[in-house]
Amino acid sequence: MRRTYTAFILVILYLLLSSHELFLKSDRYFFEENSQEELYLFNGTFDKSENVITRDRIVNPKILGPDYNFIPTSDDFYDTDDITYLKFKTGKAGTYVAGISTLPRAIELSGKDFMAYLEHEGLTGVISDRKNKGISNRTANEKYSKHVKALFQVDDTRTDNFSTQLDYPIEFIPLKNPYELSVGDEASFKLVYEGEPLGNQTVHVSSRINLEEQDKEETSLKTNEKGEVSFTIANLGQWYIATIHMQESKEEEFDYESNWATLTFEVK
Repeated sequence: MRRTYTAFILVILYLLLSSHELFLKSDRYFFEENSQEELYLFNGTFDKSENVITRDRIVNPKILGPDYNFIPTSDDFYDTDDITYLKFKTGKAGTYVAGISTLPRAIELSGKDFMAYLEHEGLTGVISDRKNKGISNRTANEKYSKHVKALFQVDDTRTDNFSTQLDYPIEFIPLKNPYELSVGDEASFKLVYEGEPLGNQTVHVSSRINLEEQDKEETSLKTNEKGEVSFTIANLGQWYIATIHMQESKEEEFDYESNWATLTFEVK
């Protein structure tokens, strides 16, 4: 009975911690010129969306490519089950970047759950600060927002649009075009916060060889002093890189403010 109860608590805690992530993704990342396509938002984990993103939360959506600048409106989104879809038409051949940012929301966690969440995400600086201040068991009120990107390829021509900065509060900027990479190559990214490199930041990387593969473990890495991080492309398939930047809030009603960033792409 105790083992069953413990397992139940672990499941609840996992859902609590993982239900925060947001990914902009697709079943495939290789499109044709001038074709009707869709991207979608998974609000939950990389493998399962727990709920839709309401239109009033979405800000600064954009898709950029060669001679292409599409700013979606509410009419370009629709929901099915727990997934929010974005409809668009591709332009000329090239490498495209798409992004969506969300307005902040708040969550309140008990001290125990908040510390478990910090440990899960590798936020060691916040953990140490709470311990040093003797507030590890204190309830935490967090204000958070999410900023997500996806890179996709239209036909065969590779272009440098992949590195376009979308000016979100936090974002990953590829230093190499992922669509020029093969298995065994090194992918490199720069993480910026408010336009400046974010060094010594924990980031998580994972991949899926096919759509049926789920719950694969993440690899945790640290950005260097320039905010850069690299990893080897170990297999074909869909990849993502993700992070959370958390700091004490300047607003009295919140203890912390966090900004979440993810970026997805495919190696084929």
